[in-house]
Amino acid sequence: MQFDLSAVETATMVFVGTLVFALVLAAFVLTAGFIALVLVGVGKLGWFLLSTTLLALVHGINHGWDRLVHHASTVEIPGDFQGQPSPSTGSYPRVILRDS
Repeated sequence: MQFDLSAVETATMVFVGTLVFALVLAAFVLTAGFIALVLVGVGKLGWFLLSTTLLALVHGINHGWDRLVHHASTVEIPGDFQGQPSPSTGSYPRVILRDS
């Protein structure tokens, strides 16, 4: 027994067509939403990695500078610097800056 499509009423065909169209639209919206969530997640992950890397870099630079300053404060310089004449402003002795 073959199915005769001409026996189906027009209203039934319109109803089924509307359901199929609604399913296609729903699938499109769900797919677009899922892709948007994935892109937001990837962006957030990228930003997290970038900010963590930059923060670690700044922390490393600060730590290295702190070690350098503390090491320099422990070094004893033999003798004092003698004042040297400056061509335009007179003579001023050099000042050795130390970490307090």
